[in-house]
Amino acid sequence: MVDAWEASVEAQIRSAQERGEFDNLPGMGKPIPGRDVPYDESWWITSFLEREALPTDLLLPTPLQLRRRVEQVPDEVRDLPTEESVREFVGLLNQEIVAWLRYPSGPRVAVRPVDTEAVLRQWRAHRATRTVPAPPTPTPAPPARRPRFRWPWRRPPG
Repeated sequence: MVDAWEASVEAQIRSAQERGEFDNLPGMGKPIPGRDVPYDESWWITSFLEREALPTDLLLPTPLQLRRRVEQVPDEVRDLPTEESVREFVGLLNQEIVAWLRYPSGPRVAVRPVDTEAVLRQWRAHRATRTVPAPPTPTPAPPARRPRFRWPWRRPPG
């Protein structure tokens, strides 16, 4: 029974080859990706992250993600326009940290809330050193000319 089934499958493959259904398939003539790479149990995760262009930080446990975000705070707030937006950004991050501290999961990693005032001092120092171009000085408009009075009975020249 199994031999008959295999023979049927082989016959279908052979007839498809003769009809040319396997010609010009995508990837034809290209090496199989990852063939020379040693086996990795999480190959499907890494290929998914590469295919979807996702950051590898998503694989980190929550405390390490939070710690990395704390390290990146100065870079994140550097271009924010107002102190309110800096305070809001730091406040939201601190809410996430406090929520994790209440119900920790994953490895025990020391993560503390961010000092808002210290971040604001850094933000102000960066804003002070940044050279802000002076607004262009408006050029004075030429004086307005009075329209010439034309007599209604005179014909314009030309």
